[in-house]
Amino acid sequence: MRLLFMTDFTEQFPYRLLRGIMKYSRESGERWVVCKMPPAFRRENGIRRVAQFAEDWHADVVIGQFEPGDNLELFRKRGILVFAQDYISLFPGVPNITADYRKEGEMAAERFVARGFREFAFFGNNGMCWSDGRQEGFRDYLIEAGFEENIHIYDQQRVSNLWYYKQSLVHDWLLSLPKPVGIFACDDNQASILVEACDVLGIRIPYDAAIIGVDNDEIICGMSNPPISSIDVDIERGGYEAAAMAVHMMKDPSYKGEDIVLQPLYIVTRESSNLITTKDVQVHSALTFIHSNVEHKILVPDVLAHVAMSRRLLEQRFLRATGKTIYQYISEQRVDHFAALLLDTKDSIANLAARMDEPDPKSLSRRFKEIKGCTPSEYRKKNLRKTRE
Repeated sequence: MRLLFMTDFTEQFPYRLLRGIMKYSRESGERWVVCKMPPAFRRENGIRRVAQFAEDWHADVVIGQFEPGDNLELFRKRGILVFAQDYISLFPGVPNITADYRKEGEMAAERFVARGFREFAFFGNNGMCWSDGRQEGFRDYLIEAGFEENIHIYDQQRVSNLWYYKQSLVHDWLLSLPKPVGIFACDDNQASILVEACDVLGIRIPYDAAIIGVDNDEIICGMSNPPISSIDVDIERGGYEAAAMAVHMMKDPSYKGEDIVLQPLYIVTRESSNLITTKDVQVHSALTFIHSNVEHKILVPDVLAHVAMSRRLLEQRFLRATGKTIYQYISEQRVDHFAALLLDTKDSIANLAARMDEPDPKSLSRRFKEIKGCTPSEYRKKNLRKTRE
C-alpha cells in the first residue's frame, strides 16, 4: 500500500497515527510506503495538483488535512482512497479520522470539579470542529454541575498559526479571570501559549490557574515550564484502524468505510494542574491525603485520622466542596487510577489489584463496573492501545 500523508508534521499527532499504521503493517505482513506532504503544498498549488501528484506517485490512499472547499472526488476518480484528518470540519462521503471531542471536554471539566475548582475557562478556536466540540462538552458538563455562571470562554485563536497569539487580548483575558481557575485548552499548543502568557503576567501555575491540554504531545508538554497536564487519546489505534479499513476498502469496493472516532484514555497529570483547590482547609487536607495515597487501600476512617474533625462535620463540608461523599470520592479516584494502570501495563488484573492493596480483585471489579459501566477486562479491550503494539 502506498500512502500519501498530507498533514502538519510539526506535531506528534500524525506520527502517532503513523505508528498505528506501522503496527498494522507489521502484524498483517503488508508493506506500506509513506510519502509525507506538508499542507503548504496544497495551499501553494491547489487540491488538483495534490491529486495529480498522488496519481503520478501511484498512491493507493491519501490521509490529509483538507479545507472545506477541497474537492475530494479528484482523488476518488483516480481510484485513490481518501481519509480526512479532522482540521476544520468533517467531510461527508469519506471516512474521517475524528474523536469524541465532547467526551474530552467532559473529562477535563470533571477533573477540575473533582479537584475543587469553582471557576472555569476554555481557551481555543472558533469554528473548528475539534475545538468547538471540546468547548461544548466542557461547558455542558459544568452547566449540568451547576456552574453556568462560572464559565469563561476565549475562542479567538487562529488555527492557521498555532504558535501565534495576540498578546494584549490573551493577557487581558487571563488577568480578568477570577482566581483560582481551571483552564481547559483546546490542544497542547494552546496550553503552551497559556503557560507562556501566565509566566509573563506573574500568574502562578497551578495555584492561580491550572491548565489541561489535549493529545498529550510529550515534547510540548514536557518542555513547558511547568510541564502541561494533557488528555491522552488513543491516536495509535486510529492509525491502526485506518490502515485496516483502507485494506478492506481496496479488497471490497462496495465497502465505503466509516468514521474512525478516537477516544480519550485518561488525563496525564503534570505540574500545570497538579492542585486540589478549596477554601476549606480541612477539606483540602482530606483531598490531599486521598490523592497522595490513591494507590493504597484507604478508607474513610483513614481520612478522618488525618483530619482533626468529626466524621459528620467533615462529610458535610466535603460533600459541599466536591459534590461527593468521602467514600464515593475515594472509590472514584481509585478506580480512575486502576483504569490508568490497565492502559499503562499488560500486567494481569489480579496483579494490578494486589499492587493497589486490593486483596479481592472481584470486589474491585464490581466497583469498577459500577463507576465505569464495564468490567476491567472490557475496558482494557476497548481502550488499551498498547495491546496492539
